[in-house]
Amino acid sequence: MFRTALRNVLAHKARLLMTVLAVMLGVAFVSGTLVFTDTFGNAYKNKSAKSFDHVSVAITSNSSYSGDSQGGPKQKPELTEALLKKAGELPGADSAIGSVSGFTALADKDGKLVGGEWGTTGANYFPGKGGKDPRYDFTEGAAPKSAGQIALDSRTAGRTGYTVGDTVRLSTDGPVRTAKVSGVFDTDEGSVVAGGSLVLFDNKTAFKALNKNQYDEIDVKAAAGASEAALEKSVEKILPKESSTMTGGELKAQQDSMIEEQTSSMSQVLLIFAGIALFVGIFIIANTFTMLVAQRTKELALMRAVGASRRQVTRSVLIEAFLVGVIAAVTGFALGIGVAVGLESLMNSAGASLPDGPLVIAPTTILVALLIGVVVTMLAAWLPGRRAAKIPPVAAMNSVHATPTMRGLVVRNTIGSVIVALGAVMLFMKDNYVKSGGAGVMLVGVIVLTPLLSRPFIAASAPLLKPFGVTGKLSRLNSLRNPRRTASTAAALMIGLTLITAMTVVATSMSSAINKMAAGSMKADYSVSMANFQPLTPEVREKLDKLPDVEATSPLRSTYGKTGGTYSTVSGVDPKTFDRLVGLDFTGGSAAGLKTGGALIDTDIAKEQGLKAGDTFPLEFDDDGKKVRLKVSGVYEGNEMLGGVFAPTSVVDPHLTKVVDKQVLVKMKGGASDKAEDAIVKALGENPAITVQDKDAISNAVAGAINMMLNMLYGLLAMAVLIAVLGVINTLAMSVFERKHEIGMLRAIGLDRAKVKQMVRLEAVIISLFGAVLGIGLGLFMGWVAGGTISNSVSTYSMEIPLGRIVIFLGIAALVGVLAAMWPARSAAKLNPLMAIKAE
Repeated sequence: MFRTALRNVLAHKARLLMTVLAVMLGVAFVSGTLVFTDTFGNAYKNKSAKSFDHVSVAITSNSSYSGDSQGGPKQKPELTEALLKKAGELPGADSAIGSVSGFTALADKDGKLVGGEWGTTGANYFPGKGGKDPRYDFTEGAAPKSAGQIALDSRTAGRTGYTVGDTVRLSTDGPVRTAKVSGVFDTDEGSVVAGGSLVLFDNKTAFKALNKNQYDEIDVKAAAGASEAALEKSVEKILPKESSTMTGGELKAQQDSMIEEQTSSMSQVLLIFAGIALFVGIFIIANTFTMLVAQRTKELALMRAVGASRRQVTRSVLIEAFLVGVIAAVTGFALGIGVAVGLESLMNSAGASLPDGPLVIAPTTILVALLIGVVVTMLAAWLPGRRAAKIPPVAAMNSVHATPTMRGLVVRNTIGSVIVALGAVMLFMKDNYVKSGGAGVMLVGVIVLTPLLSRPFIAASAPLLKPFGVTGKLSRLNSLRNPRRTASTAAALMIGLTLITAMTVVATSMSSAINKMAAGSMKADYSVSMANFQPLTPEVREKLDKLPDVEATSPLRSTYGKTGGTYSTVSGVDPKTFDRLVGLDFTGGSAAGLKTGGALIDTDIAKEQGLKAGDTFPLEFDDDGKKVRLKVSGVYEGNEMLGGVFAPTSVVDPHLTKVVDKQVLVKMKGGASDKAEDAIVKALGENPAITVQDKDAISNAVAGAINMMLNMLYGLLAMAVLIAVLGVINTLAMSVFERKHEIGMLRAIGLDRAKVKQMVRLEAVIISLFGAVLGIGLGLFMGWVAGGTISNSVSTYSMEIPLGRIVIFLGIAALVGVLAAMWPARSAAKLNPLMAIKAE
């Protein structure tokens, strides 16, 4: 039986090619998705990673030190130069270095912020043992030695074109400064590897530039042969009260745990799409083998007639499947790696801004590829092989292939109906997770019911096919002949378009919701803030007020407080200009009362505390713990961008530790324009640390994470559609192979080659459009279910149907059908009528 299976594989080269192609595509889809997700996940994790090779014991401070621009009280320094010196002289210590770091905005040659997506950091170069810092390896120039020098990481230098000797503009706490590039270095800092920037100052300058009065961390390296544990005990003897130690191993474990926690949600999303890849891949493989075994029914029956048992027939099919699976798995895995590389390049060129990182090929991915290629192929072959082995030899030899039984379709339709009903019941549950699960269950039910749904759809296409005459009618009948095959072929395309449509609906609706927030609540033309979301000094507003084209400005000075038992943000604003810069939807009162010392509260606070316009309420500030009583001048509908308590700056300022602005709202006399924005940027010294945004920029910034994720998901789902296209090609090619006799008869009675091609093309278009219509319909349904969950937390969310994109999706589906039919149609037209009639 093994020799028979091997001869079958080698004897039917066309059939072997079709089968290997189907399995290879399934494996490539899954392995490509897994390689891409592993690569992206690893790069995303590594962006927060740092090396601890130079650390045996780290000393960190536990105090609530805050000496940065947020203005917190400065604690007595603990990690001082004296402590650093003591640590380096301990028994078993080889060296000790101190590190400080903080936000540092670097401008490129066009004045734009560098590395904003993945971190803009500044740090100190510490000349330790031998005058070198082991963390950085200089490839050009030398380390900075004065306040007028900085060093750049090699990736940033490459992106910006800066070289040793160039003058750069940068900012750490507001004012712009210039410095010369003294050197370029390599580093394995994760944020830099992922696409961020790192600027090095000399040790003394770093303290001043980053507003530090102590080291963030002191790292002690053990001498050769010394124990980390023994060194840690020595370090503990010299520790200040508010500091602690950790070994390099403990720091690495802590970092791994933190990164795993940060990236867990991303990993889950990517694994879901890997699962989708697996699901679609199984569909293609199972569909192809079902047709393959059906075509060989007569051959298998002949084997039974000459003495082979049912078990031997099934085993022969499984051996053939194993051989095909191994070949296809290896080629599919190699193709999958190429798909992953191409997908990453495509998404980066589309502006997805993925973190940089090496290609990751995990052992799990190799194992999964082999399992899919071999196990899934054998499983897909076992079911139809077992079914064919059960057919009596005499009955099987009377037909070229086994036709699907009505009993099997009835059972399938019954199961599908039950699954859909179960999903519908789950949709009426209150729990959002159960509702989402119900939508997924209904999707599975519809997939099971696709053979039943194909009949009314294809019947409805009759008027559209009528102008094509006989070929239109034949293509419709061919599509109806085997509902299982039609459904399985359309299913892969359906799944891809379901998810693409659902994601597009949610993303479009979410973007619209964000635009409503920005456009509806912001009357100001611009918002001015720090690029790292740190506070601005009040001097920024003073500079803006001096511009002749500025009509009005107001700061937003943010802190926290309690209103009764309700904890919320408290924003200090200019009562004279606030209502001209922000448009709130009031349910009671107005903003006019701000001018007399009143306050505005959102509807959530009003509901929880039972307040209305005209009432007074106590407000306790977090910063100093003091209470004030304020009058409610207005109650407004809050949203994700604006909420909490708004009060005059004269009320809020006395309770702040330091008076700083979260952002400044600006209204220009002539409205927003390139000229107006340029005037603001120049007034602030073309500072790369300060961001000036209009309404559109704010919406884009808020929606940036959504768009990045959507681009990534589009890339993954585009693979599903590509595989669906190739699946249609494969199915049609197998269909042509199966119907040689029939096509020969049609040619013999007068159907010319052009009509044969048209018949196959129309069949492909029908199947593709069936999958597209079903997929888009399910996608809209899934988008509606997801929207119901989102609207509970985003008040401005409402479902929007992107009609333009849906029309494009349908057009693409029709094009898929035409392109997929080119090779099968050409093969069918080339058949010799006499030879085809003789074919069995």
